[in-house]
Amino acid sequence: MTSPTQDGPLSPAGPSSLPPDVVARLNAVRAFAGRPWQAQELTGGLTNHNYKVTVPALPVEAGTQTFVARLSTASGALLAIDRDVEHACSVAAARTGVAPMVVDYVPQVGVLVIEWVEGRTYGPEDLRIEANLPGVATALRRLHAAERFPADFDMFAIQRRYLDVVQRNGFRLPERYLEFMPTVERIRGALSVRDEGTVPCHNDLLAANLIDDGEQVWLIDYEYAGNNDPCFELGNLWSESNLAPEQLDHLIELYYGKPLRHKVARARLLGLMSKYGWTLWAAIQDGISGLDFDFWSWGMEKYDR
Repeated sequence: MTSPTQDGPLSPAGPSSLPPDVVARLNAVRAFAGRPWQAQELTGGLTNHNYKVTVPALPVEAGTQTFVARLSTASGALLAIDRDVEHACSVAAARTGVAPMVVDYVPQVGVLVIEWVEGRTYGPEDLRIEANLPGVATALRRLHAAERFPADFDMFAIQRRYLDVVQRNGFRLPERYLEFMPTVERIRGALSVRDEGTVPCHNDLLAANLIDDGEQVWLIDYEYAGNNDPCFELGNLWSESNLAPEQLDHLIELYYGKPLRHKVARARLLGLMSKYGWTLWAAIQDGISGLDFDFWSWGMEKYDR
């Protein structure tokens, strides 16, 4: 889920100062070959180790080039992340101009390299500022007009998959979690009355996955990208940053060009479902991750809401 924070990286380091496995993986990147590189670890990644990498440009007189190298962790399969799909979606999103260009992908060592975007990483408070929402809606419309992604994303299926992982491995399950499964079926039934179709979606729009460069909003981190109902995208964005109900109304109006009550209702149901599903993402991470991060509290905040 959480993406690297674009500001506040640690001190730059050459290969001699980094863990050997990180050095080996970065040395496998073709874009860095034959050029001395320096890397700064970025904070915030929970399913990747992320580095800001600077190399001399070619020709040298052009200065330097900066990239983000995303080094995947072994937890991806349990969390329903397909790195090949992530790469393909990242490439397709970049073609729309709403995502950074993909520079290299080395699946053998689990490294995806994208261009660095200079800008301000959003926090939830930025999405509560009405003036920022038109740029967000524009970015979403551009992404949703991309070529079809190679896979679909269905939070109902993901939630069932996560629940199976939690139960099979004996991970902690939130109190009364299973009591709400009948409600999930009611939500699914309500949404299935009218097939709204699917479009290429990001599906994980935490505020930290939005970067404002002063001219446009960029969408980064396509781990969970897939074709989905656009109302999931809008509802998930609303849910992740805990926006007010009227802000979802405004976002729907900006996205569709007019107020649509049935789209608001659909987005609210899907935003609720996103909380329910991502709660189990946190339960799995609580059971497997070695990171110094309180995944349980992070997930319970969603569950309580």
